[in-house]
Amino acid sequence: MLVLTPLDPDAPEARRWLEDELAKPEYQNSKPTAFDLAMQAVRDWFAELLGGAGGVPAPVVTLIVVVAVAALVVVAFLVFGAPRLRRRQQAAVPLFDDGDLRDLAALRRAAELAAASWDWPLAIEERFRALVRGTVDRDLVQVHPGTTAHAFALAAAAPFPDRERALAAAAAEFDGVRYLGGLGSAAGYERMSELETELARSRPAGAPEAAADAAGAVR
Repeated sequence: MLVLTPLDPDAPEARRWLEDELAKPEYQNSKPTAFDLAMQAVRDWFAELLGGAGGVPAPVVTLIVVVAVAALVVVAFLVFGAPRLRRRQQAAVPLFDDGDLRDLAALRRAAELAAASWDWPLAIEERFRALVRGTVDRDLVQVHPGTTAHAFALAAAAPFPDRERALAAAAAEFDGVRYLGGLGSAAGYERMSELETELARSRPAGAPEAAADAAGAVR
């Protein structure tokens, strides 16, 4: 005959059994997360606020709730940021066949350094790249691998129709110094710089959402 010994553990043994039992996965999985605890705290706060607001006018209670919700929205924005801005910061668009990922400030500095050395071909090329980068970063033109300077100029003329001729001339200047062995000039660099600055400061004719497609990235 099997005789079962009664379980009568002492305090340390009982504590150990309890810890072993609570360590099992089924108990751990049921534990509330930090988000659950935060939401519960918010619910409890609202419940206490509304429960003790018997003598407070209804409009005042409504105003308090609206302010609290607005505060939560502001906190969420500060923590997570604007999704669109975060995407831009995480991944720069490669504009050129050589995978150039420099930002607008870096391209401008490169152009100015080349101009200071009287290297007009490089200065003109870098300033045109800055022009492309600034326009693409504003979502005014979409580019893809293989786009030529001429194709970009045509696409950029959509948001800047009054600069159509200047854009075409800038693309031709870029092609001349990059592919045709052109020597460039101080005057050519000055025109390119003025155009890039003007476009950066100009308000586009079209909405940013309807970006012109240049069918490629500038080579």
